[in-house]
Amino acid sequence: MLSALIASAAAMVAIVGVRYLLVSGAFALATARVRPGLYNGLKPQIRREIAWSLSAAVVYGVPAGIIAWGWQERGWTRIYAEWDAMPLWWLPVSLFLYLFAHDTWFYWTHRLMHRPRWFKVMHAVHHASRPPTAWAAMAFHWTESLTGALVIPVLVFLLPVHVSVLSLVLTIMTVMGVTNHMGWEMFPRALVHSRLGNWLITASHHQRHHEEYKCNYGLYFRFWDHLCGTDRGLSRRWQQP
Repeated sequence: MLSALIASAAAMVAIVGVRYLLVSGAFALATARVRPGLYNGLKPQIRREIAWSLSAAVVYGVPAGIIAWGWQERGWTRIYAEWDAMPLWWLPVSLFLYLFAHDTWFYWTHRLMHRPRWFKVMHAVHHASRPPTAWAAMAFHWTESLTGALVIPVLVFLLPVHVSVLSLVLTIMTVMGVTNHMGWEMFPRALVHSRLGNWLITASHHQRHHEEYKCNYGLYFRFWDHLCGTDRGLSRRWQQP
């Protein structure tokens, strides 16, 4: 059993690390094409971002690998693979609930990590990226990585989720984490400045967090920022292709 657990954890670490390299690499390449020169002079910073991100892949991957083993071998979790195990309407509902729960956890832990003592220990590594790049999405100190590594593993024990929906949650988490740090806005102005855009976080919104620190703490949605008065809108310097 121990060897199987180790193998599962190692496999998941590799998956998380490779996924990071592929997604961040793809958007870094897109940045070089769409915004040539945007990352000029940032090679040492990017190397640090990659190193911290790969260390974060270990922190994220180990518990995920253990839970994946437990799901397949012991029936742990409420992950299901059969389409008729739950009503079909639960698929979009569970997607929203997972994203909202993750966003809630992220908002409040993120705010906590901006308190001076917590910031110095946990969050300063991430904000050392000035400006952040497409490689910075997982550039965390291991203590911060632990907070991010807990939420989805806990949720799969609490809320039923189809394996395809869980995969979509992880994809959205990865893509939004990367695109929110690119330093330019990939989404059309019509969406960003729309009524819907007022509730969604994109690069132009998160960029302001990296400029001013004490605002715009969310990950997917602006609900908690609006409710708690921490939303300061979009970066004044946001760019659109």
